[in-house]
Amino acid sequence: MKSTFVTSAINASQWPDSQYPEIVVVGRSNVGKSSFINALCNRKKLAYVGNTPGKTRLINFFEIDEKWMLVDVPGYGFAKMSKSMLIQMGNMMEEYFSQRKQLKAVISLVDARHEPTKDDKEMIASLKANEIPILVVATKIDKVSKTKRIKACKTISQALQIPLKSIYPVSSTEKTGFEQVLEKIYEVLEI
Repeated sequence: MKSTFVTSAINASQWPDSQYPEIVVVGRSNVGKSSFINALCNRKKLAYVGNTPGKTRLINFFEIDEKWMLVDVPGYGFAKMSKSMLIQMGNMMEEYFSQRKQLKAVISLVDARHEPTKDDKEMIASLKANEIPILVVATKIDKVSKTKRIKACKTISQALQIPLKSIYPVSSTEKTGFEQVLEKIYEVLEI
């Protein structure tokens, strides 16, 4: 897979002028978005992985195989930011989700170790209301004992009201589960 960083944007005027379909990665702060992107693209440092949550402050665009874009947006639910910064990030996200014509689907990351948060549920409800296709990925599955992994996925499925077969458990550490996610992305993009 060939992956290239294209640009970071704060508003529509900075979005790339591209007709490639886009798949957006969303999730709460510290759920592992950057690690997920790096593992999915089989790259070590494509997306910056920080030691503290809330490092992604812009919308980041990555071109994949000269066919589609993977888009990384700031994590939600991270409160260690000024009110004005939170409002600015909220506006940036609202603008993207309401105006970007290339948006084809969202990969919503949820920590497999915990029940989905209120923010996770609100994000899924918003995506459903806007009829945006959703892939739910259970991250950090390697931190759940093997005997409890199916139960963890069922908990996510029930909390988000998403069919269990639409929950994709992955481990960035073990590099597992990414083939299934890619297959689903290609199915959605019809490529």
